[in-house]
Amino acid sequence: MLDIKYVRENFDKVKRMLTRRNNDLNIDSLLDLDQKRRDLLTESDDLKSKRNSMSKQIGGKIKAGEDVSELQAEVRSAGDKITELDAQIKEIDAELKDLLLHIPNMPAQDVPVGKDENDNPEIRRWGTPRKFDFTPKPHWEIGKDLNILDADRAAKVTGTRFTFYRGLGARLERACINFMMDLHADKHGFIEMLAPYIANRDSMIGTGQLPKFAADMFKLEGLDYYLVPTAEVPMTNYHREEILDAENLPERYACYTACFRAEAGSAGRDTRGLIRQHQFNKVELIKFTKPEESWNELESMVIAAEDVLRTLELPYRVIMLCTGDMSFTSAKTYDLEVWMPSQEKYREISSCSNCLDYQARRANIKFRRDKKSKPEFVHTLNGSGVAVGRTVAAILENFQNEDGSITIPKALIPYMGVEKISKEETLAELLKEE
Repeated sequence: MLDIKYVRENFDKVKRMLTRRNNDLNIDSLLDLDQKRRDLLTESDDLKSKRNSMSKQIGGKIKAGEDVSELQAEVRSAGDKITELDAQIKEIDAELKDLLLHIPNMPAQDVPVGKDENDNPEIRRWGTPRKFDFTPKPHWEIGKDLNILDADRAAKVTGTRFTFYRGLGARLERACINFMMDLHADKHGFIEMLAPYIANRDSMIGTGQLPKFAADMFKLEGLDYYLVPTAEVPMTNYHREEILDAENLPERYACYTACFRAEAGSAGRDTRGLIRQHQFNKVELIKFTKPEESWNELESMVIAAEDVLRTLELPYRVIMLCTGDMSFTSAKTYDLEVWMPSQEKYREISSCSNCLDYQARRANIKFRRDKKSKPEFVHTLNGSGVAVGRTVAAILENFQNEDGSITIPKALIPYMGVEKISKEETLAELLKEE
C-alpha cells in the first residue's frame, strides 16, 4: 500500500491518480482521519507523560509521609482517559488502514494516461503471423476434433469454463510446464519452486487481492483460506515479515501452480476454449530487488517471458498498459500478447509488473544493506512466464495443418516424444497407455 505520509503530502496527486485509473474510491475523509489520529496521539502522549510525572511525585510524597490521595485520583483519571483515547486511536487506525488498502499503486511517470486497453501503446513485435492456405480453426474445435480437449464432460463434472485434457493434449500441457520451468531455471537463473495452492487471508492482503477483489477469489467454506489466483500470492508472501540480506538480492523465483479465478467481472467473455478458465496452469516469475535495481529487473523479466514465445516460434507483441488498464498493485506493466489465427488478433499471454514497494509495505518485506543500516522496503516484481493453457491454445492454432493435425514446435519435441498430434497418433497414444 502507499505510505500514509506520501498520501498526506501528495493528496491531490493521489486523487488524480484514482481518476486516471478509473477508480471511484472516495478518500476525502482520509486527511481528516489522519489529523484526528495525530491529535489524539498527541493528547494521549501528553497524558502519559503527565501520569508518569505524577507517579514519581507520589513516590516522593509517600516517602515524606504526605497525603497522596488527590494525586492518586488524578493518576487514575488520566489512566481512564488514556484508555479511552487509545481505543479511539485503534478505531481510526482500522479505518485508515482499510482506506489505504483500497488505494491502488501510483503509476510510474512514463506510464501513458488512458482509459482502457484501446489506449495501450505497442512497444515491439516479434515474428510474422502465418498465412494459411485454408481457414484456420479455433483451438477448441481443433481440440475436440483431435479428442484431446473435452469441455463438455468438464461442464458435467464441475461447470462451465473448466476443461479435461486427454492423451497427447494432457501431455502437451505438461510439456509446456516442464519446458518453461527448465528455460527459466537453466537459462535465466530463477530458482525453481513449487508452492501451496491455498493461501491465508494475510497472504491475499499482502499481494493486493484482498480486500478489494474478494469477489474474484475462490474461498474455502468455513475457513479463512483461498485458492491461489496466481503463484504471485504464495511466492511474494514467501518472504512476508522478513528482513532480507542485500547480498542475496535480487531473489528470483520461477513457480508453477494451478490458478483459480472466479472471473466475476468477465461474464460473456471468452466462454469457449482455454483463454479464460476458472482453473488454469501458469508459470510465474517473482523477483525481490533493491529499489535502484527494480526497473532493470522488470526489463529482464519481460525478456525471459518473451524467450518462451520466441523459442516456441509463436508470433507476439509487447504492449505497455495505460493507467486505466493496469492492475491494482502495479506501478508499470508490460503485457505480452500472442497471435491467435482464428481471431486474427493478439491475445494476452503474459503480464509483467513492477510493484515498487507497494506489496512490500502490505506484507512487511524489507532488506538491510549492511549490519548497521536501517531496514528498507524491497521492490517486488511479478510476471507470467507464461500462462500454460493459453500457450497450448496458441500452439494448436498457429501449428495446425489442413488435415486437422498439429505440428509440435521443435523445442517441445523432447518433452512430447512425438512430432505431431493427429487423430491416428492420439488413438495410438491412448492404446499405448492402456
